[in-house]
Amino acid sequence: MTTFHDPARRAMMAALASLPLGGLAATPDTGGDFRRIGSKTLVAFFSRSGNTRVIAGLVHRQLGADLFEIRTALPYPEDYLATVEKARQETDTGYEPPLESVVTDVAGYDTVFLGFPIWGTTVPPVVRTFLSTHDLSGKTLIPFVTHGGYGLGNSLSVLARLAPKARIMDGFVMEADQERRTMERVTSWLGEVPVKSKTKELYKE
Repeated sequence: MTTFHDPARRAMMAALASLPLGGLAATPDTGGDFRRIGSKTLVAFFSRSGNTRVIAGLVHRQLGADLFEIRTALPYPEDYLATVEKARQETDTGYEPPLESVVTDVAGYDTVFLGFPIWGTTVPPVVRTFLSTHDLSGKTLIPFVTHGGYGLGNSLSVLARLAPKARIMDGFVMEADQERRTMERVTSWLGEVPVKSKTKELYKE
């Protein structure tokens, strides 16, 4: 696995995270976002904060690959902590949330780049759904993963279990979890600010 710790490049990736991929468009056969250019290589990705999305866009453009964004039929909450709790419940119960759309002709691809963030030391539930829904037998599967400092967790064993007949290659790993770190830093900062919490005051009343 390739690790990525260059602060300057990480800052660049963060700046690019808000940019659209460009050309990602809905297609009638999938009902979702699918950039199809007739390649034998597919880039499929799930991204919440945008870090994995940026990498997917770069791979898509550099290789001239088709691009598919993995989405849940019912979006995760906007609130970060609510999403963490929902994902934890799904992981604990083994629940695989339905996809908004699928790749109907996945058999036509020889190579699949699969991108996702590490959630709770493992693969996000919706990515498990993608792997369970799409037969990757005989294909080369190349992961690209973002994480918040705790590494890959058990994600590689999950890929091996859900895509047992795929040839899983070494991929790309980048530490990038600004959303969680921002929340932690702001919470720590507010704990030092000499201002009474309105929430605590309300409870006192």
